[in-house]
Amino acid sequence: MCGILAIVGKGKDEALVKQLSKRMSHRGPDESDLYVTEKGHILSHERLSIIDVNGGRQPIQGSQNAWMVHNGEIYNHKELRETVLKHHTFRTHSDSEVIVHLYEEFGYNFCNMLDGMFAFVVVNGDDFIAGRDPLGIKPLYYGLDERGRIYFASEMKAIADQCQTFSTFPPGHYYTPQTGFVKYYRPQWEDAAKAVEETDYTAIRETLTAAVQKRLMSDVPVGVLLSGGLDSSLTSAIAARLMKEKGETLHSFSIGLTADAPDVVAARQVAAFLGTQHHEIYFTVQEGIAILDKLIWHLETYDVTSVRASTPMYFLSEAITQKGIKVVLSGEGADEIFGGYLYFRNAPSAADFQKETIERVQKLFTADLLRADKSTMAHGLEARVPFLDKAFLELAVKINPSEKQPQTYNGIEKYILRKAFDTPQEPYLPDSVLWRQKEQFSDGVGYSWINSLIDYCADMVTDEELANAQERFPYNTPATKEAYYYRSVFAKHFPQVSAAQTVRRWIPKWQANTDPSGRANEAHVNADMALSCPVKIDIAV
Repeated sequence: MCGILAIVGKGKDEALVKQLSKRMSHRGPDESDLYVTEKGHILSHERLSIIDVNGGRQPIQGSQNAWMVHNGEIYNHKELRETVLKHHTFRTHSDSEVIVHLYEEFGYNFCNMLDGMFAFVVVNGDDFIAGRDPLGIKPLYYGLDERGRIYFASEMKAIADQCQTFSTFPPGHYYTPQTGFVKYYRPQWEDAAKAVEETDYTAIRETLTAAVQKRLMSDVPVGVLLSGGLDSSLTSAIAARLMKEKGETLHSFSIGLTADAPDVVAARQVAAFLGTQHHEIYFTVQEGIAILDKLIWHLETYDVTSVRASTPMYFLSEAITQKGIKVVLSGEGADEIFGGYLYFRNAPSAADFQKETIERVQKLFTADLLRADKSTMAHGLEARVPFLDKAFLELAVKINPSEKQPQTYNGIEKYILRKAFDTPQEPYLPDSVLWRQKEQFSDGVGYSWINSLIDYCADMVTDEELANAQERFPYNTPATKEAYYYRSVFAKHFPQVSAAQTVRRWIPKWQANTDPSGRANEAHVNADMALSCPVKIDIAV
């Protein structure tokens, strides 16, 4: 919903801080505000107005001297106002304001009370606390400058050239000057030994429905990203039902290179089945290549699969905001929770399968969540992710992996979700979608997209440059021309070693071809739909 910048420490020029904050103006195109505390600390905010549109400006002052900036949404803010904070007087109707009041009421020990996605900083005199949501749905970076001032920002670009060192703020943690980093989020599902539960299909359906319901909280229009895959289709189906109960029609959006791209065709079928107001967006390979430089500046990563998938999402987000929609629901997280990526079919054992699902969920902030946030917020669009609801995670990740691990190549890798929502009396989705072959987003928009990227990068990078890649990029050395090109663009914008160290490359396990495309997996190669689309990808990243 916003971009935040906080500098704890005296002497920073206010005009410069405004300029730094404006580097994130795409995250908050509606308002820009800055406050200097009585101790000289600075809080800046670029606002995307979603809740309390006419009020709720940030930074927000608490009951007395504490001030706060926040990026994200607190879905249980009304409940908090009516219970543990009922004796507090609020200045706005914003969901964000509960954070500063929780700090005043409970000190540092309140992050677990928040149900939502968030990155925030509260400053009270010389005391402060910064926190990030359990999985890192919302980005946050921190750093130190030569005078020992500490910086917090939604995007790296606001602080990279101001700090001597900086890094990614760890999800599920808060930081204070007294405690340092504290891991407040310690769910049972992080322990693989706790994954012993039998599947409760009714609970799966009810908990995911509740997760979607709370994410429809908004004072502005809400839509859905619809790729036609199981994850986004289920999210859309639930949202469409809930909105229909209120007499509202859901807007759905898909994107592809052409009208017959795999995702576009499938999304069209889902939209017709659900009765959404559907919008199809198209982009060309040439348009995608033309925005790579700008895209990598927005993404702040050189991870290959993130760049590939973010390009169509960038164009789609631009089109959505032009329709007047500021919030979309997205299906991120389901593949990690249920082992939906094709490489999971090669897991050597149920125990390995479970450990990989846990690690993938824990590392979502380095890949899919980073992509989902920054490619949408590049156009002032907020993405919400129901599958990563805390209650749903606790239910779904703890299911015995023997019930989730695929046994064949027949497309049953997310059988649990399919069975939970395959209701004959009132079906959520058509069978053709429930049992569709898995497509990763960068593949589903059209197979020529990735092939064209590889060809373009091959033309842009010489054999000699790739051979000497380790000399130029000793850290996380790129192994292909595509990876080298993205790394070169990234280094132009973010030359600092600290910047390169914030990036984690997404590489699938348990398959000979380590290209992150789903089409590199044997299951896709053997699938009927892939037989007519030869897989060009044959070089490890």
